[in-house]
Amino acid sequence: MVRLLFWIALIAAAVWLWRRINRPSIRPTEPEQAAPMVRCAQCGVHVPRDKALPRGQHWYCSQAHLDQDSDHSER
Repeated sequence: MVRLLFWIALIAAAVWLWRRINRPSIRPTEPEQAAPMVRCAQCGVHVPRDKALPRGQHWYCSQAHLDQDSDHSER
C-alpha cells in the first residue's frame, strides 16, 4: 500500500513539474488607463465621468439623484 501511494505521489509530482516547465510565460501587460471619476453631489458615490449626469458644476450618479437635488434647489 505504501509503495502504491509513493508511486502516485511521484507521478503527480512529475506531472506538476512537467506542466510548470512547459507553461507559456505570461508577460505582464500594461494596465489600462483609468477613467476620470466624479463625485455625485447627492450621495457622494464616485462614478466614471462618462456615466455621470452633469448639471452646472455638479455631477450625479443617476437620474433620480439629479431630480432629487433639483427638487431641493427649487425651494
